[in-house]
Amino acid sequence: MRRLPIIAVAAVLVVDAVLSSSLAAGPDLGAVQKQPLNWAAIVMFLLFVLGTLGITYRAATQTKTAADFYAAGGGITGMQNGLAIAGDYMSAASFLGISGLVFASGFDGLIYSIGFLVGWPIVLFLIAERLRNLGKFTFSDVASFRLDQTQIRILSAVGTLVVVAFYLIAQMVGAGKLIELLFGLDYLYAVVIVGVLMIVYVVFGGMKATTWVQIIKACLLLAGATLIALMVLWRYTFSPEAMFADAVAIHPRGDAIMAPGALVADPISAISLGLALMFGTAGLPHILMRFFTVSDARAARKSVFYATGLIAYFYVLTFIIGFGAITFLMNDPSYFKVGPNGVYDKVKDLIGGTNMAAVHLSAATGGSLFLGFISAVSFATILAVVAGLTLAGASAVSHDLYAEIIARGRVSEQKEVRISKISAIAIGIVAIILGYIFENQNVAFMVGLAFAVAASCNFPVLLMSILWKGTTTRGALAGGLLGLVSAVVMVVLSKAVWVQTFGFPKEIFPYDNPAIFSMPIAFLGIWAFSKLDASERAKAEIEAFDAQYVRSETGIGATAAHVH
Repeated sequence: MRRLPIIAVAAVLVVDAVLSSSLAAGPDLGAVQKQPLNWAAIVMFLLFVLGTLGITYRAATQTKTAADFYAAGGGITGMQNGLAIAGDYMSAASFLGISGLVFASGFDGLIYSIGFLVGWPIVLFLIAERLRNLGKFTFSDVASFRLDQTQIRILSAVGTLVVVAFYLIAQMVGAGKLIELLFGLDYLYAVVIVGVLMIVYVVFGGMKATTWVQIIKACLLLAGATLIALMVLWRYTFSPEAMFADAVAIHPRGDAIMAPGALVADPISAISLGLALMFGTAGLPHILMRFFTVSDARAARKSVFYATGLIAYFYVLTFIIGFGAITFLMNDPSYFKVGPNGVYDKVKDLIGGTNMAAVHLSAATGGSLFLGFISAVSFATILAVVAGLTLAGASAVSHDLYAEIIARGRVSEQKEVRISKISAIAIGIVAIILGYIFENQNVAFMVGLAFAVAASCNFPVLLMSILWKGTTTRGALAGGLLGLVSAVVMVVLSKAVWVQTFGFPKEIFPYDNPAIFSMPIAFLGIWAFSKLDASERAKAEIEAFDAQYVRSETGIGATAAHVH
């Protein structure tokens, strides 16, 4: 089989996507070999599914309005929402992908951890409070607050659906490969199971069920990662220095694993990757939706505060796990594909690829039962992420496109929710089909594209509409489209797609991540076209900024219609 990237640096495979997930140019699942059925993992995963289905049933009985379906009725507390955001953001790709990168490259694996983490202060100080004060269900509500509803909502919905589609495909492929490896199930069965469960969570439970699935998953993942890290540090009497010294002595690259430069040596690529991770986070629609589930702006700020702390703690754990995998695994041939002469590559020959480093480490530290627990948690993480993505995509179709544009706001809540549920089913079916079709394709670029579009289209339009008085509909539309198109074109012309997927001998665009180019194009487009717009509508939009500014900063005038 062709090697499949796991993550996505994308947000989070680039690493949050593919372990499928989030490393946009992230690690690789490696050639996957089907394993014997892992009954411990299957039983634990079934317990998780049964528990969350019970929560979904209860949520379904409480989901009566559009506000309940899209935003859990605004009744989620700051702490709960912080956990849910962390659960939505910490994918299997983050867990397995980043620890696998550290296992293979050492210190350089931190580039993804830091990139994902530093995006959260941007969300906290620039986005969260204003988003909650101005919006209702989706970030399109905010971007179109004083601009033309139809044009900006279409642009925002397109940006949302592009991000969701590519992120979702990467997640589905990663889910299939991960389950094939860990549980011993066939790829098709794994993809169908993930697809059906995510449809059930979203269609029957809406945001409330999705929130609790993410909270439970976050707690399980944090607990599992903490246990692995503690068992690693216990071996070294809780001395990271001793662990690092042992890793340097064992790793084939020696001292080089403690220095940067091996993973992303080119400064432009490093900066571009960092920009995509940082600002892409602030443009991910399934993350932005979470700020409408709390009662007010204060709770939104608390959500980001808690989420940032949990995510930072989690990424510290992945760093310990990566170095722990070096010290526990590299001198043990039982975790590698050993050649006929007894020789093996301590990085490339790890069974299942480097993204399985954390899984093998769980077996090395806690035995088969702990391996089953970590395997089940890895699968559960994918369910939480795809449920959030599906809900974001369904809301873009039903709320932004149908209710606000096609029906011009003249639609009952019941019909809007029904359209959303139908959209969720359609998105789920398409995700299953595309996940099956792309089984043997390199999908790392998909997560990279998701983050690039989020950073180059969603984020600039959202930020400029909130903070710059001169933003007009013409400027936002032109700049957003320029950012979206340039990001997509640059990714297609890069080595990841042009050479590795299409098979051409040489790439046309020299960098795998386009954010350093596409983001400025978007911001310049918004500024230039807004400045050139002298229409009467533009003047009215500029005059409307003061009222928007007061509401965004104070919450005065913000409706509490979706709060019970």
